[in-house]
This record gives sequence, C-alpha cells and structure tokens, in this order.
Amino acid sequence: MARTFRQRRQMHAVAELNVTNMLDLAFVLLIIFMIATPLITAEQTIPINLPSESKSPQKPDPDATFQSISINRQGTYYFGDTPVTLADLQSRLRQLATESRPPVIRIRADLTLQWQQVVSLMDELKKTNLTKITFDTQSPD
Repeated sequence: MARTFRQRRQMHAVAELNVTNMLDLAFVLLIIFMIATPLITAEQTIPINLPSESKSPQKPDPDATFQSISINRQGTYYFGDTPVTLADLQSRLRQLATESRPPVIRIRADLTLQWQQVVSLMDELKKTNLTKITFDTQSPD
C-alpha cells in the first residue's frame, strides 16, 4: 500500500476585483448629475439682482418641495424659468393649491423692483392659500 505525501493545495485569495458594480454606480451618479445640473441652473439664467442679508444658519425642511416665482427688473413674472402673465400665474397657483402637499413658494424679486409687484404676487398667493413662502437673497461676500 503506497501512500502519497503530497501537500494539499492551499486556497489562494482571488486577486481580481469585480468593478462592474462600481462602474454601474458611477454611471448612475453621472446620469443623475447630468439631469439635475440644468434644472438647478435654470432659474439662475433669469437676470435678477437679489437683495443681501446677513449670514445666518438655515435648515430647510428635507421633505419640502419648492416652486420658484421670479420677478425681474422689468416686472416680468417667471414661473420656474418660463415667463408668464399675471393671469397665467394665477391659474398655475390655483393648480398648485389643489395638490395634497403644496410646495413652498420661493420668491426671487430683483433688488431694484418696485415692491407693488411683489405685494401683488403675495396677494395672489394669499388668495390661493399658499402660505409657505420664502424670499431668495444673496449673502454678502
């Protein structure tokens, strides 16, 4: 009876790393940024000189949705980034008020604008019971 005294082969760790999952994640993040970047910069294309405020810590509600309404120096209203008339703005505000959870309205008014137009916008918001309102400002450098 012959015995063989061979050593058992030891298991070696796989030196290769599967990068497929990391590539999938990278592509998903790239797509998200490609879609989100134009949406973020869309309202900054409206030329508005915002008023300044002192720096203060702000904590926005993470569950809140926002809808921006801008008024430029000439008094043109913008719903998001599309110019609208006051009558069209009224109908869009009524439509927002019917949602189960209405968005927070971000008012972006030019610094040199006559405030009567901002007050008119506030009246329209009050008529539709959209009471969650913020004013966009710029922080001093």
